[in-house]
Amino acid sequence: MSSDLVLILKNFNILGSCEKIEINTTGHINTTFICSFLFKGIISKYTLQKINSYVFKKPFEVMENIEKVTSHIQEKVKNYEDASRRCLRIISTVDEKPCYLDSEGQYWRVFAFIEHVCTYNFIQNRNQAWLFGQAVGSFHLLLDDFPAEVLHDTISNFHNMNKRYGQLEEACKVNYENRVMQVEPELKFLMKNQKRGCVIWDCFMDGSLKTRVTHNDTKINNVLFNAKGNEALCMIDFDTIMKGSCLFDVGDMLRTGAATSDENEVDLEKVNCDVYSFRAIIDGYLNKMNSKLSIKEKSLLVESGRTMTLIMAVRFLSDYLIGDKYYRIEREKQNLERAKNQIKLIKSFDEFWDKLI
Repeated sequence: MSSDLVLILKNFNILGSCEKIEINTTGHINTTFICSFLFKGIISKYTLQKINSYVFKKPFEVMENIEKVTSHIQEKVKNYEDASRRCLRIISTVDEKPCYLDSEGQYWRVFAFIEHVCTYNFIQNRNQAWLFGQAVGSFHLLLDDFPAEVLHDTISNFHNMNKRYGQLEEACKVNYENRVMQVEPELKFLMKNQKRGCVIWDCFMDGSLKTRVTHNDTKINNVLFNAKGNEALCMIDFDTIMKGSCLFDVGDMLRTGAATSDENEVDLEKVNCDVYSFRAIIDGYLNKMNSKLSIKEKSLLVESGRTMTLIMAVRFLSDYLIGDKYYRIEREKQNLERAKNQIKLIKSFDEFWDKLI
């Protein structure tokens, strides 16, 4: 057990003695440890994380967002029999702050560990796709009356498609190792789709779409299910919570949940839209949010899946053209492969469009 970590933990409101600390390697952004404490004969677990301040330039603002949102949700679910498993709970520092700044300038936070749950990296079947949609719908419903405008923009212009296309144009000028010559078909496709791809962002900016609390990382592995896997309990990983359109979350859910492979698949024959999962995700989402959505939001639900896939294709290709500065790669052309993967998924959406709407 690291004595340094034990000293860090002493700065948080945790009762008992630290018995064990284990590193958790499943995350890609923050450094995570699972810590066991003994108090009055009972073991309780906590999640200790060092916040990646390279990615999140203002960790206190990230934590202020999480604190506000989780407090709101906790109030809504307080009468549930299993309320402690229905929302993340921040463990404050001894001076009642949401995170701790150590002597080396590193930011640390602690959450109560949610036990007797399971997670999935991929959708197993249509019913799970429906539960996935319902989970995101529940998250939006619980926060439907939250004033999203009070939240910090922890990553500015995150889904600003106009800005992303501007970055693509700049990346073409950088043209690292003359890579533009390698990507002419991909560039042609993306530029052809620019106007359509900007529709949701433009509607959000002109007020046609309601400003809501958005999660902005709606992958199925950010949903906690009960031990049997037949009920979605809550969402986790709130680092990118900001104000936005619910369509950002629905779109990313469709991009990741309705694809027959993940974004790193290089065999494009395996990259397709699963129509049944696509529809099940939307139906699960509407099970919770149908009465809260505007006509405009409903009209763009299917389009959101295409849009969020397009924005990722633009981002992957832009990164490839500047020399792979943002996304971690394991091989030289991986960001180009990812862009091709997302373009293929868009084409599959288009192929099945009549069945999706």
